[in-house]
Amino acid sequence: MERIIELLFKAANMQRWNDHIRPVNLVELDKQAHKIIISYIIAKVEEDENNEINWIDLINKFIFDFFYRVVLTDLKPPIFHEMMEKKEKELNQYVLSIIEPKLNNLNPDLANKFREYVDSNKDSFEDNILKVAHYIATNWEFKIIYNSSPFIYGIDKTREDIEKRIEEHFDLRGVQRILWDKKLYGFIDLCGQLRFQKRWAHIPRVPETSVLGHMLMVAIISYLFSMISIKNPCNKRLYNNFFGGLFHDLPEVLTKDIISPIKRSVEGLDELIKEYETYQMENEILPLIPKTWGKELKYLTEDEFNNKIIEKGKIKRVVSIKNFNKDKHFPVDGELIEVADKLSAYTEAIISIRHGIRSKELEHASIKIKEEFSPKKIHDLDVKAIYENIESIINE
Repeated sequence: MERIIELLFKAANMQRWNDHIRPVNLVELDKQAHKIIISYIIAKVEEDENNEINWIDLINKFIFDFFYRVVLTDLKPPIFHEMMEKKEKELNQYVLSIIEPKLNNLNPDLANKFREYVDSNKDSFEDNILKVAHYIATNWEFKIIYNSSPFIYGIDKTREDIEKRIEEHFDLRGVQRILWDKKLYGFIDLCGQLRFQKRWAHIPRVPETSVLGHMLMVAIISYLFSMISIKNPCNKRLYNNFFGGLFHDLPEVLTKDIISPIKRSVEGLDELIKEYETYQMENEILPLIPKTWGKELKYLTEDEFNNKIIEKGKIKRVVSIKNFNKDKHFPVDGELIEVADKLSAYTEAIISIRHGIRSKELEHASIKIKEEFSPKKIHDLDVKAIYENIESIINE
């Protein structure tokens, strides 16, 4: 697990569009987070149109493709596509040699699925959703680049290539909706803005990570924790633990990332912030999407770190999900998501310290997080060992 986390954090250092003029920092971790949010939107539209979505397949394939791109993302897109046409088998073997051993140690079944994915034609319904979401997220970034440097040689060809890739998927109702529904695109736009909100406000770090990138890290860690620590988790539980992690900080698009010491320093401030976030979610964010999705997002983002289920149409907190591991209960392991959230924050801190960018606040935070959360007992997870191994790997 620790090696996977280390691998994913490398995406926070991977610069995008680094051969163009960039008014803002654009990194791979943020792009991937935006991509899965767009995939969620497209898949939800398709589901509303009575098209069946294999959500677990969608999540798995997204994570697998992320692994693939972390290994090969330094290649420019035209070169990458040309190499995939001419040397796909060799590239696949190279990626497998790096990723498969890490997944095997984590979950052999997941490692087998990764091999199947790498060797597949990648032409399923879920694959197509992920492909077009990739290009829509790329196009969102490209508009920032283009407006800053429309005079750069070849930039119009890049624009045409991206638009052509999106047009190839116009048969998807979700793509059509995104392009003509201003509210729905507004939601995607708001989520994208979370990449400009930096974590650990006012504290220098390397690499800097955004709220959006952090949300993705928590989603993937929560999902993998669920896979390795819960016996036969139901599909809705896996779905909720992934998307619960992904959207847990969504309200911060309107409030900004307020660091924990400030929240704790003023009595009642944390509760006040929560009330404001709830109000803003209801009035600014949820009106941008259909009501059924809004109900789901509200369920996932409110009281996000408590275990909960839905029983007889009502949300109910529970100490343990063990007796509610069925799709009909729509279970969320909120405590597990919190462990993933704090592990991600801890890793952000110690990576920066390892790079020599340290401060009292970072050192204090890393110690406090480890002291509070490493003794946690969550299913069969050895949380303490994960913290110790992460620290050992980062300090290698």
